[in-house]
Amino acid sequence: MSTPASFFRLARAGLTLARAGVFRDVDPSIAPAPARLPLALAKFLARRPKRGAPASGLSELPAAISALGPSYVKLGQFLATRPDVVGPEVVRALERLQDRMAPFPREVAVKTVEQAFDRPIGEVFVSFSEPVAAASIAQVHKARTRTPDGERDVAVKVLRPGVERRFRRDLGDMFAAARLAERLSPDMRRLKPVEVIDSMARSVRMEMDFRLEAAAASEFGENVAQDKDFGAPNVDWDRTAREVLTLEWVEGRPLSDVAGLRASGADLPRLGRVLIQSFLLHAMRDGFFHADMHPGNLFVTADERLVAVDFGIMGRLGYKERRFLAEILYGFITRDYLRVAQVHFEAGYVPRAHRVEDFAQAIRAIGEPIHARAADQISMARLLTLLFEITGLFDMKTRTELVLLQKTMVVVEGVGRALDPKLNMWTTAEPVVGAWIERNLGPRGKIEDAGRAARALGDFAAALPATLLRGEALLQRVEEMADEGLELSASAVESVGAAVGRGARLGHIALWIIAFAVVVLLLR
Repeated sequence: MSTPASFFRLARAGLTLARAGVFRDVDPSIAPAPARLPLALAKFLARRPKRGAPASGLSELPAAISALGPSYVKLGQFLATRPDVVGPEVVRALERLQDRMAPFPREVAVKTVEQAFDRPIGEVFVSFSEPVAAASIAQVHKARTRTPDGERDVAVKVLRPGVERRFRRDLGDMFAAARLAERLSPDMRRLKPVEVIDSMARSVRMEMDFRLEAAAASEFGENVAQDKDFGAPNVDWDRTAREVLTLEWVEGRPLSDVAGLRASGADLPRLGRVLIQSFLLHAMRDGFFHADMHPGNLFVTADERLVAVDFGIMGRLGYKERRFLAEILYGFITRDYLRVAQVHFEAGYVPRAHRVEDFAQAIRAIGEPIHARAADQISMARLLTLLFEITGLFDMKTRTELVLLQKTMVVVEGVGRALDPKLNMWTTAEPVVGAWIERNLGPRGKIEDAGRAARALGDFAAALPATLLRGEALLQRVEEMADEGLELSASAVESVGAAVGRGARLGHIALWIIAFAVVVLLLR
């Protein structure tokens, strides 16, 4: 892939966003100098909003990103988990993105299955339906398998053909844009756009290998196996490969069909409580939670159990993060703001340069207005959002795993309130959070903490001799460098010079390509 072609595609994507009015509200005077002229042109190219439509350009952002294709939809969904990068207003707009695409033909899916298992489709499945759902990365078919116990229905997820090549090309474009942004703007270097795109690239690569999703579904299923109100489909490992995932078929009504659930006599308030409590239980008890719990990924069975599907996006929390989450939620429930502040300092999330009492005061400013509201107006997701905004004032670095948890909680809480508008988040969460606190921070928990500390100390003692030897070798190398100096070979010096020169040339070429594309569109 040539870099000029990459920047030409980026210019076309930028113009699509500009025509939609996405940059209408951006003030060019606060932008880096190299971006001011493109922003002014973007404002000039923006279409006027339709009569009665919101004036904000962010209202058009989801539709504009969807028009750019699946890679940009995934980028938007990923950035919706990074308010530290794009800001809370952009995050709220990105949350409306829908990952839906037209299905590809059944014949193409059949060919993918046959290549994955090197067998005719009839030897893998007894029957294989037309697609029943389609998204940017894959689509789902209902199929039937034959086992020693008889025939059974399964859901077969098939990778979209050509999607890996398309994502690879678009990710290359995004990396080029991120590197250019870091080169041109010191402010952008602070936001680390290359690191952001790299994180998304790793996430997408994992999502496109269905063996990893199968492993996530299997682990999640083991965690919830004894839960009476929540379940997960079993994995058919014999019919799962890199491009094909086969799961037990879930018979039930999607949680998005609220009217149908109500007509069937389902207890909607109970389902809302089960959803909230199950999510918190998975996050705090297991440290492994479903991070894409929109209502289309949740089904209600005939016995009113919730069953989750689509395990491409999962979140993990270590014991430290789980303790942090439980203590801050319990602290807000009991209005113990000093304890909430102390938890942040004990976890090392807030630098010791700040005072605990000042931080507790800021947290009180969040908690008291929430407690003053009626019970059915309290939002735990909003609480965490405000908490993350306040912690930014105290130099707390963004914890990606906690941001993903917060974003999932926004979705889960929204689904819960759709089922029961009067849902009381505090009374719903308190049994789960309180039980975890009692189990892990009470006397039994303190004994287990002591055991963990003893094991850690033993591991450190066992590794100490090897660590000392490595330290001695490293010190010797440093002393040799101090005596003899650090030398670079001629080829290394030549490579560094070539890289610097190439970077400068590419930056100028990119700017000329973008300017040329804008002029061509203006003349059309």
